[in-house]
Amino acid sequence: MASGKFLVKTNNDWNTILYRFKQGKKFDLVISTGIKVPNSRWSFTKQTILATKEIDYIRINEKLKELDTFIQKEYNNNVINEEIINSKWLKEKINICFNRETNNVEIDNKLFLSNFITSFIEEAKTKKTKNNTLLKPRTIQHYQTTLNKLTAFENYIGKRIKFTDLTIKFHNEFTTYLDVEEKLNPNTIGGYIDDVKLFLNNADKKGFKFPNDFKLTEFFSPTNKTKDIYLKESEIDLIYNTQFEQDYLDNARDWFIIGLRTGLRVSDILKLTTKNIVDEFIEKETIKTEFPVIIPIHKQVQTILNKRNGNFPRKISDQKFNDYIKIVSETVGLNEICEGSKMTPIEITENGKKKIIHRKIYGNFPKYELVSSHVCRRSFATNLYGKLDTLTIMKITGHQTESQFLKYIKITPRQYAENLKNYWKTYQSNSKD
Repeated sequence: MASGKFLVKTNNDWNTILYRFKQGKKFDLVISTGIKVPNSRWSFTKQTILATKEIDYIRINEKLKELDTFIQKEYNNNVINEEIINSKWLKEKINICFNRETNNVEIDNKLFLSNFITSFIEEAKTKKTKNNTLLKPRTIQHYQTTLNKLTAFENYIGKRIKFTDLTIKFHNEFTTYLDVEEKLNPNTIGGYIDDVKLFLNNADKKGFKFPNDFKLTEFFSPTNKTKDIYLKESEIDLIYNTQFEQDYLDNARDWFIIGLRTGLRVSDILKLTTKNIVDEFIEKETIKTEFPVIIPIHKQVQTILNKRNGNFPRKISDQKFNDYIKIVSETVGLNEICEGSKMTPIEITENGKKKIIHRKIYGNFPKYELVSSHVCRRSFATNLYGKLDTLTIMKITGHQTESQFLKYIKITPRQYAENLKNYWKTYQSNSKD
């Protein structure tokens, strides 16, 4: 019968407690527990740390008893598992009991959330979707960002997050950290919690044993209603008809009109070339969804192309596009105060040092300050809604469901009422005829 004993071999100010596990002549193993005890405070006879103010001896004694029980149980299970009992086996079991990394990927993935996520991300890079396509790089990138936020949280609290920690308490502390320390908005935090729940669902399907709190409603993904702006037809025409003396603003304005009249994402707008022009249409396979769209060329876009000898405007970066269209919008007088959010530099203190981070701040701002590349698709969809059937607009914007599309358009209740009022006027006028 195998047996275990704790012992101390040195006589220093602080001495490491060792664990000896043996069975006759089959094996005799001695491995460090990693726990140190003050000199003369270890009792081999009682197998406990004696009373001392220098460490939490009561809690450590409990953990040592747990370790001995755990090793005995794992050894008995070996009859079924047929593992080789050696120093490596014993060291791994001690680390597992104390929730330490073992350098065994399979074991560590079941102990620590970040280890599991790292392996999950590596598998995701080659994993096929139900449509037999690889996951988008942006999806993988978001998984990695979530892992980075979790690692930052671990550094903040000073300990690794174990699967046994994944309770409602973890949810509350992690979301509070992202809110207060990282200063992220609820929608962004919700995206990270969505990823965490995805990881945990995957671990659950693999048979990992951990609290099922992530399935409770309290383990929610924060969200908030955003107030996003769009440009009305009159505002778009104003931008189109304004003359800009500076070439860089004239160039950016032309790209802006192309975006507003095609509904493409900025990643697709700024990559358009003459190869995308087929007859009187712009044809483009979108980068994000790999969905081919065909858009008739608006007369304003055609005028811009004619002005540039059939070519699209000069290439600029996404960042410059966002910067310049704000200046364009300010120049034409889009000064109406609107509720919305904009990226704002914030000074924070991290590890005793001040640094600048950029976060979305919600409030009331002049409209031009809220203008960004996203306004192109949103304006395109909103201005056409009610004039064309929804499916036609969705085929161009690439929205997969009508509910997703309706969340995207930015028509206010007042505008809906105005539409109904105009319809009644037209109906009554036609009835008199």
